[in-house]
Parts: sequence; structure tokens; C-alpha cells
Amino acid sequence: MKRMLALSLTCALALASLSGCTTPSTAQPLSAQPIPLSQEQLVQYDPEATEVYAALSSFGMELLKNVRQEGTDTLISPLSVSLALAMAANGADHNTLSQFEQVLGGDTSLEAINVACHALLSIYQNLLGGSTQCSIANSVWADPDGQISEEFIGRCAGIFDAQIFQEDLSASGIVPALNGWVSEHTNNMIPQIISQPFQESTAALLVNALYLKNTWAQKFDPNSTHERTFTFENGQTEDMDFLNTGFCTFPYIQGEGVQGAVLPYDDGRLGFFALLPDQDLDSWLSTLEGVDFAALLSQQTDTQFFHLGLPKFEAEWGGDLCDALSQLGLEDAFLPGVADFSRMGDLEEGYYLSQVIHATKIKVNEKGTEAAAATVVAASGSAAPAEEGITLVFDRPFLYGIVDLQNGAPLFIGTFE
Repeated sequence: MKRMLALSLTCALALASLSGCTTPSTAQPLSAQPIPLSQEQLVQYDPEATEVYAALSSFGMELLKNVRQEGTDTLISPLSVSLALAMAANGADHNTLSQFEQVLGGDTSLEAINVACHALLSIYQNLLGGSTQCSIANSVWADPDGQISEEFIGRCAGIFDAQIFQEDLSASGIVPALNGWVSEHTNNMIPQIISQPFQESTAALLVNALYLKNTWAQKFDPNSTHERTFTFENGQTEDMDFLNTGFCTFPYIQGEGVQGAVLPYDDGRLGFFALLPDQDLDSWLSTLEGVDFAALLSQQTDTQFFHLGLPKFEAEWGGDLCDALSQLGLEDAFLPGVADFSRMGDLEEGYYLSQVIHATKIKVNEKGTEAAAATVVAASGSAAPAEEGITLVFDRPFLYGIVDLQNGAPLFIGTFE
């Protein structure tokens, strides 16, 4: 019987403090000999890391466009999805591996993807400055009958600093164990990612959890928050609270058919971007190629804003990413009898991916942003700036996200519509 490889990707950003880490009560931690990247690999493939960051930006935008439904808020974490899939890629071979390299790395090598992921983990795990708190946790949950190889587990532990657990993934105990791990590493923002055990053929779970707490570099005055009318794509309107600021300098973005702003956080590295199309959001997104997204975000000029208005909002999203990932080129990984994960384990029948579940949540307020995301992947065996300043009010559907201002890597991308 083909065995399923279940990957659980979890990503969270939150304003509350991060809780301490404890081992899930029903899961048995396993010791594994980490297989880290060599110094030679770190040096050799570091120049290619910038290509992986650009590919991550393109991948995130294309993934958002594939899962988005017009008129519905959408939110994904490209970083979380990529990190979990990168762990899976370390078990892939031949054409399956080539597709991972193309989708995640823009046709760079697995080694370059590993070096880039290792660098991102190091950057965000050690992010200092301001009030930012950032933590990324990875884990591998191996079913006793999954025959997952020690080498694969060692690579996940060594490259991705993954915790290793052994658990019967088809037994009821996996539900509280995995939900507890996810809840803990998302500061309770995603309290439940699964409601029932996995199929008996599930061989492993690969889990990524990102926690991020950010505060605006320039906070919004709560006394300036007041109601404005937001107009949705279908013409309906709703009065909602808007964050407002005036006579301030923010990075301004202007591209073909769109303008926006970047609101830096006080850590000096990450920022929240919001892009407002000149026309409707759907038409603009249909013309935006993933490869152009990073270039658009890089077109920033510090500009005086006369007035900036942004909704104070909460949004959440959840769905399965299998079809979207397949459409982006990760095809073989989901096909029994075609997928090649021979570097992952010893089952003669092999493994394939069967499910990718992603759940997200975000809050935007006067202090900063609070967001969380969780993903489970299961696998089987416009106008020029005016001199007096810009007035920019996001009172109709727009694109937003959280991005690394130094390398362009998107941690979250979403639409508010």
C-alpha cells in the first residue's frame, strides 16, 4: 500500500508573548543525529540564496492568486508553506525533486534552497531590534510503521532544526498532540488544525510554526481612529474603523495601475505593505505576474503622506493547497505511483503527498499586526506624488502582507475584500 506523507505547516505572527515550548503529552520524542549543512555548502550556495528569495516572492503571489476567490478575504504564509515543502523536498528524487526545485527555488538546486531556508531560519530566530519577537519551530512526526529513514530525519533536524516525534498518526492521540503543538507555537491563535486522525497509510507529518510579534515604527494614534465607509467589489458598503495618520513619511510604492505604502515595524527589518489598485483588485491581480511582484515591492521611495488611512481589521482563511500547488508545477508529488520520495524512507511502495491544509488569521490595529497561520500537508505511501503630500486611503479592496525589507521574502500575503 502506498504510504502517505503528511506535512503540517504552521505559521503565526502575534502581538501577545510567546509561550514556552513543551513536548506534546502523547508524542514520544525521538533522538536523531542531525545532518547539518557543511561549511563548504554554506559558502558555495550562499550566492544563489537571493534567487531563492525572489522565487519565494513569486511563488507566494502565484499561490495567492490560485487559492483566492474574488470577493473573499484570502491570507497565506508563503514562508511557512515553503519551509515545510522544503523539508519534503529533501526526501524527493528525480523529476519530483526537479519540480520542487523549480517551484521553490526558481530552478536553483536543492542545496541552494536548503542554504536559503537555513539562512531565513537563522535570521528570524535571531531577529533583534525594537519590540519584535520572532520564533520559527519545525518538527517531524513519524508513524511507527512509516519506515521514515534516519538520514531524512537527520537532514530535517540538521538543516531545519526540526524536533522529532514518534506517534501513531491514525490513532486518536494525534489530534490533541498536533493541535496542542500548533496552538502552542501560534500562541493559541490557531487552537485546532485537525479534528480527526489521519488515514492509516499516513507515514509522517512535517510541521513548520512561525511566531512573529511586531509593532509599528510609527504607531497610529487611537484617538485618530474613526469610522469610514469601505466599498466592496460588488458595490456594497460597510462602515468600519480606520487607522489614520497624517504628515508622516513612509516608503511609497507606485507601479503600473497601483500605488501603496510600506509601514515599517520598529525592528528595522520587516514591514507591512498595502497596495491599492487604480481600478478593481481582481482585474489588477489578473495582470500581475509573480515574477513582477518582488520588483514592485522594491520600488519604494520615502514620501511625505498628508493622510494615510487603513482599515482596522481582522481576517482569516483556510483551505487545501494541493490543487494550487499542482497547478504551480508541483505535480508529481501528489500522484501515487509517480511521486518519487525514495530519499525519505524505505517502503517499497513509496510515498506521495495527499493533503495540504492551510489556515490563517490576522489582526491589524493601532499598535501593529497580530496574525497566525497553520498548514497541514498530507501525503500518501498610480498618480505621481504631489508636492504637498499624498493622501492614500485603503477604502476599497486591496492587497497587503508582511515582507522582509532587506531580502524581499514575503512572510504573509493577503487580500482584504
